[in-house]
Amino acid sequence: MRYRVLRPPYCYRWAVLILALVTMTTLAVVALRPSAQGASAAPTPPRRPAFTPAPPPPPVEPALVRHSSEPGRVVALTFDDGPDPAHTPRILDLLSEHDAVATFCMLGSQARRYPELVTDVLARGMRLCDHTVSHDQELRTRSEQRVMAEIVGGWTDLQIAAGEDVPVPYFRAPAGNWSERLSTLAARHGMRSLAWSVDSRDWTRPGAARIVATVKDGVEPGAVILLHDAGGPREETVAALEELLPWLRAQGYQFGFP
Repeated sequence: MRYRVLRPPYCYRWAVLILALVTMTTLAVVALRPSAQGASAAPTPPRRPAFTPAPPPPPVEPALVRHSSEPGRVVALTFDDGPDPAHTPRILDLLSEHDAVATFCMLGSQARRYPELVTDVLARGMRLCDHTVSHDQELRTRSEQRVMAEIVGGWTDLQIAAGEDVPVPYFRAPAGNWSERLSTLAARHGMRSLAWSVDSRDWTRPGAARIVATVKDGVEPGAVILLHDAGGPREETVAALEELLPWLRAQGYQFGFP
């Protein structure tokens, strides 16, 4: 006698199959999950704080600065076009020897090449001045975009070379070719426009004796003296300083900033 096999309806068979698959999946997930005694889950990386750029320095007056900031027999020495590894360290040593300070008007291109000299200048108690990126003597005739790139770019190069936020209180136009636009833009970025009252003309390389004579003839209380620590051979400037620094001290002058 043949017995009839009873089979469940198809819907029940599918339900059993699905339940089995769900059970197997759940067991696999539990097996892969680390136990409380085992390795802990990877820690969530800390959230980076949002970068907040430093606010720009407050604007200053755009008028040209030609005198030292202190009254009396004070002079402000300034050095342009550096820093330079051949001359800047020698000038710094002379300044330290005579307890003198100075302002270094640096090019951004030079600061990028010799950042260690930027930090050395600051460590010696000197001040920085933005002298543009590339010393374009016709900057006053350039486009607004180019002027902005040279002035703000020079300031930025000094910050990067120093490795931290540092004050740059002055801007000096290349070759002293000023315009209202240059001084206004510099003032908008917190830099006073630094000119001079005594041009040593050391950039013409007239000889150390002539540089000394030019400074002696023009110096007076409050003078801002233009010199160079780069932009060409400056052995004459270094030699002139060896005589000028003790002479200025002997005349009762002190050294300050513009």
